[in-house]
Amino acid sequence: MAEKILLNSSDIERALVRIAHEILEHNKGAKSIAFVGIKTRGVPLAQRLAKIIRTMEQVDIPVGSLDITLYRDDVTSLGFKHVVQQTYLPFDISNKQVILVDDVFYTGRSIRAALDALMDLGRPQTIQLAVLIDRGHRELPIRADFVGKNIPTAHNEEIKVFLSEVDAVDKVAVRRLDGENSEPK
Repeated sequence: MAEKILLNSSDIERALVRIAHEILEHNKGAKSIAFVGIKTRGVPLAQRLAKIIRTMEQVDIPVGSLDITLYRDDVTSLGFKHVVQQTYLPFDISNKQVILVDDVFYTGRSIRAALDALMDLGRPQTIQLAVLIDRGHRELPIRADFVGKNIPTAHNEEIKVFLSEVDAVDKVAVRRLDGENSEPK
């Protein structure tokens, strides 16, 4: 199966604006909110959400980045080498409403790793999860608080998020992994 485009740039922007509104409503404004993006594509999504909220509320929301490589439970089974990157949190997460941001929510294992990493860095008041795409197939009892788009998939399909900050284009695509490892990377 060739790559099929599911969301274009405008669709992604609309989803992020909706998520930003939901975050503000759920948290009764922007007070004490901080975004932490999971590397790699969660970081620009967190930055975009902060920018949207800045426009709506005239409040600067701190944004950090989280590398979960050392917290993953599947590094050896993935068949490729992970490069440890830097975690950057230019603020104390203690007593904050931390919004953890990721691009694709699948089994829940990356989110579990991110929760472990965050708890090693402080004690937030709450941790909420915002994802651009929820594709289902959870293996752990974790749910997203804010979802841009639910896209049910088969196990032999891969959802790829492309963001201009990383990939020079904004789109979400799906492709079948025929003849390859049946588990998405």
